Parts: sequence; structure tokens; C-alpha cells
Amino acid sequence: MLRLLIVCALAAMSAADIAEEEDVLVLKKSNFEEALKTYPNILVEFYAPWCGHCKALAPEYAKAAGMLKAEGSDIKLAKVDATEESELAQAFGVRGYPTIKFFKGGEKENPKEYSAGRQADDIVNWLKKRTGPAATTITDVTQAESLIADNEVVVIGFFKDVESEDAKAFIKTAEAVDDIPFGIISDDAVFSKFEVAKDGVVLFKKFDEVRSTFDGEISKEKLLTFIKSNQLPLVIEFTEQTAPKIFGGDIKSHILMFVPKTAKDFQDKMDQFKKAAEGFKGKILFIFIDSDVDDNQRILEFFGLKKEECPAIRLITLEEEMTKYKPETSEITAENIITFCTAFTEGKLKPHLMSQDIPDDWDKNPVMVLVGKNFEEVAFDPAKNVFIEFYAPWCGHCKQLAPIWDQLGEKFKDDANIVVAKMDSTANEIEAVKVHSFPTLKFFPAGDDHKVIDYNGERTLEGFTKFLESGGKEGGAPAGDDEDEDSDDDSDSGGKGETNPFTTTTSTLNLPVCEH
Repeated sequence: MLRLLIVCALAAMSAADIAEEEDVLVLKKSNFEEALKTYPNILVEFYAPWCGHCKALAPEYAKAAGMLKAEGSDIKLAKVDATEESELAQAFGVRGYPTIKFFKGGEKENPKEYSAGRQADDIVNWLKKRTGPAATTITDVTQAESLIADNEVVVIGFFKDVESEDAKAFIKTAEAVDDIPFGIISDDAVFSKFEVAKDGVVLFKKFDEVRSTFDGEISKEKLLTFIKSNQLPLVIEFTEQTAPKIFGGDIKSHILMFVPKTAKDFQDKMDQFKKAAEGFKGKILFIFIDSDVDDNQRILEFFGLKKEECPAIRLITLEEEMTKYKPETSEITAENIITFCTAFTEGKLKPHLMSQDIPDDWDKNPVMVLVGKNFEEVAFDPAKNVFIEFYAPWCGHCKQLAPIWDQLGEKFKDDANIVVAKMDSTANEIEAVKVHSFPTLKFFPAGDDHKVIDYNGERTLEGFTKFLESGGKEGGAPAGDDEDEDSDDDSDSGGKGETNPFTTTTSTLNLPVCEH
């Protein structure tokens, strides 16, 4: 007994040495291993104080820690300031912020990457799935009602025989879904309370029709499809918290309504949008974006919109290459939206490519200015070797490159065979080149075969000069041979390039991070 008291006292002393902020442990290199020994299941966020994504996560992360503490759970949430504890961050391969890893059983090696959403419920549900049964066994009505009341979405399997093949398929489904709690019931009284007459699966939710019942032969694949089609509202607001759910799903066709929440007719617009959404459930995701929110301005820019042009509708497909579509009419009615979406599903819409007007002086300076309307004429001129910078006005890396690019233009301004140019890719789009990060540098050599070469060398005047003088050989690679130089970075925090604001959040379950 004395030995047990000493062990408990030592554990308490160790725990006391680890500071807490809003129920979240504050870890450093000096106490990290002790924390793993003291708390067998611990989720650790590696963050940077300046990172906007980390700041947005902080309240939800703290809320999740508080929820677990209130339940008496042995699961702990912790955080590490990776800018201060760089050695610790490096040891766990932290390359962007926030990076979140789960350490189970006190093991330091091979922690599991956190892969669910960034709301408190998502975090808690993911952790419970990692430390407990995939589906909670529900024994009475009170327990079932509590599970439904405590969660935005919950999936419950009603099976008289929990060892049946259908019940086993349900458990396998539960194991495959990280961010939604599951329950399994065999009690007759609970069947009766929820008016379930036979074995089946019901998804309960706090929106739309409140409950959705699975209809069909039960299998893991069919249940997953059912859950993904019903776990989100008919219309969902785009925020940093909802982005993982929006972009992590199987529905890759999204219609977006940009509208200020403060508008007098906001609710009318929402009613029209929601009415149209009913007929495209499981085919097109309906999303609204508050056009007054500062964080959404670059998304408006990505679609070529200004605040004063909202409300507005756009549609985008998030397949290998993103394609945008614009309705012919700006009037937002359910009928117009249905017509637009129907034409899209039938393959009758043409992509919408943005272009500025051609400036009067576009070819008067050493660096020519290209827009969508004159791009092909210049880039694919068979008599010219054309080197183009695709940039974004807000991109810090582009601003750093600008004086060097001007110097390059000046150096080759008298060369009749070489053109140095630039194009604002936030306002101009072309089918021939898909730009995913800024700046993107591409070389279009003379000839009739429309060849495109990516520049992968040093971003110096000397590097660019060697590249051009070698005909695109020194520092180049055929387009598509290399990966995007940076992913998931929408800050001026480092790296070689910056992604556009939409690809930052659309990478499937690659949640937004800041590069360090």
C-alpha cells in the first residue's frame, strides 16, 4: 500500500510540473517524455504563435480539452510552441502549422496524424474512436437520448442480434468514420421509443429533417455512402472549421452562393438556395460564403468577384483540375439555380475563364503584361521563346521576385527571340496552364508543338539567365514532372511559393496549415 501511495504521489508531482492553459497541457522538450509517461493517451498540437490557422483552432482545441476533462476522460490535449521548441518539432517531422499528432500508450515512436475536422466535437469523437470501441453499446432509452442530444450528428444501428452479419458490417463502418459517434442497440424498449420496427441504421442530426433512415441492403460501402450524403446540412456555411468536412467528402462538385449575412434579403436568398439544393442531394454540395468576412476576400478574388458584386453564384468542380462555372443570370431564385445545376449535371455548361481587358501598354515595357485574352497569341508564338511569371498581387514571394523579374526583362528586351512576361493569375485563367501556387514560372519555347517547361532553378537573375540562354534546359523540367513547390500555405511565412486560397482548403483532408 505504501509503495502504491508513493507511485501515485510521484505521478501527481510529475503532472504538477506540466503547466496547463485552458485545460491544455503546455509541453516543452524538458517535460515531453514525462507527459507521455503520465498521460497514456495524449493529442499534441505543434503550433506557431503567428499562425492564423493555429489561432482559429485554439478555442475549439481548448473546448475539446474541457469536454474530455468534464467527462473524467484519461485523454489529454497538449500543445507545443514549435517556434520555441524547434528541436522537438524537428524530431516529429513538423513542416507546417498546426501539425497535430496522437500519442497512444505512452509510446513516443510513430504517433498517428490527426485527420478529422477542427471543431471540438470532431476532435473528441476522433479521440474516442482511437481509444475506445468504434460504436458505443447502448442499453437503454436514456443512454440513446443522451448520445443524440450531445452530438450534432450520430449514427445508431438497431440490431436484435449484435453478432449478425449486418451488425458486423455496421461496426466496420463505424471503424472507418473518424468524426461521427456511433451507437449500437439491441434493446426492444429503445427500438420502440424510436419507432424502429426492424433491424436498420438511422442517422440523427440537429438540422434539416432531423433523422435519416438507411434503406437498402446493409454493407460497409453502402453505409459509408449513406452517411456521407446525410451528415452535412443541405446548405452549409464555409468557415475554417467546416472546410475539412466540406472538402474531405466524396462530393467534388460545389455550388457557392456569395452573400453578406447582413443583407436584408439574406434569409430569402438562403430559402431559395436551400429549396434548389433538395433536388441535388448527394450530387452537388450547396455552400454559402459570407462575402463580408475579411478572411473570405481572397476566395472572392479567386472567383473574380468583388464584395459589391455579391450576392453571386458560382460552381466549381474539385477533381484533378478545378473548373469554374458561372450562371448566365445573376438573379438568385430556386428555379434559376435548378436550371444551372441541371445543365451542369448534364454536361451542357462551358467552363468560365476569367480575363482582364488587354492593357493599352501591355507590350510597351521590358516585361510584357499578359491577360487571358492575349495569352495564347503571345505564349504560343512559334517564333518566340516566352518566359512567363504567373503571380498573385497579394503574394509575398511574388513581391520579392518582382525586381529580379524586371531586371530579367531589361536584360533581354533587345533580344528579338525572347519575351519575358507576367500574368496576374487571380484575374486571368487559361485552359493551357493550371496554376496552383504563386509564383509559378513556365517557359514556352519557340515552335509549333505548344511545349511547356516548368522552371525549377534558383530564383536569381543569374539562374534565369542561364535557363533562357540554354533554351530552357538548365533549371527546367517538362510541365507536370514536378510536384507543386508548396502546398497548404496561404501566408507569407516562408517556402518558395504560395497556394491560392481555395486550393489551400480543398486538398482532401490536407487541412490548412502555415509553412514555417
